[in-house]
Amino acid sequence: MTELALEQGPQLTGALSRLDEAFSHLDVADDVRARLSQPRLALQVAVPLRMDDGRLQVFTGWRVQFGTLRGPAKGGVRFHPAVCQDEVATLSFWMAIKCAVADLPFGGGKGGVRVDPKGLSRGELERLARSYMRAVADVVGPDRDILAPDVNTNPTLMGWMADEYETIQRRHAPAVITGKPLELGGSPGRIEATGRGALQVLNQWVEREGRNPSDLTVAVQGFGNAGYHFARLAHEAGYRIVAVSDSQGAIHRPEGLDPEPIWRHKHESRERKGLVYCESSASCEADGVEAISNADLLTLDVDVLVLAALEDQIDTDNAADVRADLILEIANGPVTCEAEAILEKAGIPILPDVLANAGGVIVSYYEWIQNRSGDHWDEHTVNQRLADRLTREATAVMDLALQDGVTLRCAAYRHGVGRIAAAQAQRGTCRDFSAP
Repeated sequence: MTELALEQGPQLTGALSRLDEAFSHLDVADDVRARLSQPRLALQVAVPLRMDDGRLQVFTGWRVQFGTLRGPAKGGVRFHPAVCQDEVATLSFWMAIKCAVADLPFGGGKGGVRVDPKGLSRGELERLARSYMRAVADVVGPDRDILAPDVNTNPTLMGWMADEYETIQRRHAPAVITGKPLELGGSPGRIEATGRGALQVLNQWVEREGRNPSDLTVAVQGFGNAGYHFARLAHEAGYRIVAVSDSQGAIHRPEGLDPEPIWRHKHESRERKGLVYCESSASCEADGVEAISNADLLTLDVDVLVLAALEDQIDTDNAADVRADLILEIANGPVTCEAEAILEKAGIPILPDVLANAGGVIVSYYEWIQNRSGDHWDEHTVNQRLADRLTREATAVMDLALQDGVTLRCAAYRHGVGRIAAAQAQRGTCRDFSAP
């Protein structure tokens, strides 16, 4: 295990630059900017994995903790071939802001392993999950850093990691990880929470704009867990889902799509030739379904473009081609800073990730509470508490944006950074040493 001084990469540099506007509207001590300028801890580890054929492969993994003034670090673990330290640090920073926006007693955390999990067997995935936990066990825990699922990880993997941690610690400690299977202390409502929360934030914006969901068309980039549950719930609420995509491709039907059979086909079919869920191209055409590229989906003329895939999907190359009336960020950082300036000039508002995708970490917080108290809440209670918290925080952000004439992202950052600054002030700042 090696603690490293973090070399700030371009992703983290861009993310931190979004603090500038927030700080320009806040009267806070310089200590706050200093504390948010770099992670508390950036850990790089070797993650050895014994393959099914007996070979030993060693993958690189990370765990980063950011902005822990308000509580222990909190954030997911992703398995992806493009994971790097800069990405993990950036995601950890966004988690710190998001937890403050949602008024949760957490800082930011994020982890990852640079691996293509699609090439691993189930047994190899289990051994990888356990190996990663062994590598980071000294820096995580219910009161230090709480893990959760992220890209290419799920409740099953979280269960394996939690079991490994308890084996190492020789005690029952379910609160070290959230997003676990229900049988291992997971919370009802956690799987749908990110998509459900994003829809609730969208609903509040739609209501404030005096619009009707049944009149709005929606394109969803990223048909994983969060994107699917958002699309399913939005479809049930009356929105017209006209396009969805995943890494294999995209489909478009102006009259609307039902997300449920698309999801079912995606998981029942092992061929993974794409999202098209009808039996042949001829029957698809007869049903009005068109196969399009992921790039084409991003430029569809729709009311709401939902970004639920990965970071940096809208950049300077395609921002000017976006024709949506609103962007909803379910993924973390799907719009670059430079692209956001182009969209702002075009009058396209963004419901930012640090607010719109907070449903997952909010319900993770509820799982953490249940694990620590030994209590158990039913799904209705979890969903109601999620709705109450998001209503309060989204209303505060939207009111602030309207009151001061700033973007929704700037308002969200001001809302969250203000809370972090208050925590720093109570711990002491440079102003305590100034002359009266």
